[in-house]
Amino acid sequence: MLLVVLIWGGNFAIVKSALVQIAPLPFTAIRFSIASLLLMLLLWRREGDCAFPKENFWKLVWLGIIGNTAYQALFASGLARTTSANASLILTTTPALTALIGGLIGIERISRNVIAGVGLAFGGIAIVMGSRGAALSSQTLIGDLLTFVSVFCWTAYVLGMRTVSGNISSLRATTLTMVAGTPGLLLLGLPGLVRTDWSRAGGSILFAIIYSSALALVVCYLLYNRNVRLIGGVRTTIYSCAIPVVAALAAWPMLGEKPTLAQGAGAVLIVAGVLATRRND
Repeated sequence: MLLVVLIWGGNFAIVKSALVQIAPLPFTAIRFSIASLLLMLLLWRREGDCAFPKENFWKLVWLGIIGNTAYQALFASGLARTTSANASLILTTTPALTALIGGLIGIERISRNVIAGVGLAFGGIAIVMGSRGAALSSQTLIGDLLTFVSVFCWTAYVLGMRTVSGNISSLRATTLTMVAGTPGLLLLGLPGLVRTDWSRAGGSILFAIIYSSALALVVCYLLYNRNVRLIGGVRTTIYSCAIPVVAALAAWPMLGEKPTLAQGAGAVLIVAGVLATRRND
């Protein structure tokens, strides 16, 4: 999970730099198509086929649509309209939200500390959004809100992966949910793919596609989903509290996004809220 934190933390700045030259939805469609092919090849090599298990067919399809199509479309569109530091901080609320919703539906145990943690984390979000001039910049506000909505999609995906029954490996579950979610992303990104002038795409675009496909999707999704099924959603997502630190450090030299005091205060509240969900009553 520490490797996941490092890769995903760096992914914010790398994707943000790529979105200057290519629209978010076409970029997402490309990276997911590549990642799906890589995972299918790996699954076929390891397990001999890429078939959906009958008992989990529709569950895997819906998890793919929610956790890949909806989440990635919202995340990419939101990241294009806000800063990488803001997006990473907002996504840090995932552990608290996973604990809260998981507790309400009986998958995770809910406690007073979970409720307090959610309150602190949401307070941090308010500070982060305010520090970026949310009252004055409608474009930034839209990006922050899209990113926040994407957190709910990822939470549903994480909790749903815990309920996948039967003798199905993490590799198969990850592959099939990604395969199920990719067609929707291709449809959303098709108009932009046609309009993109690929002759102007430089080496930075190629690097961003490879990094965000092979590392941020294939490697990280496999490690993440394996941990979700082994130790639970909350204990896995708690590691994401360190992602903003990596994202901010990467964005400073790459994008010139110097952290502000208000963002630091928001980060403290968010991380405090996340850590509160891990304490016993």
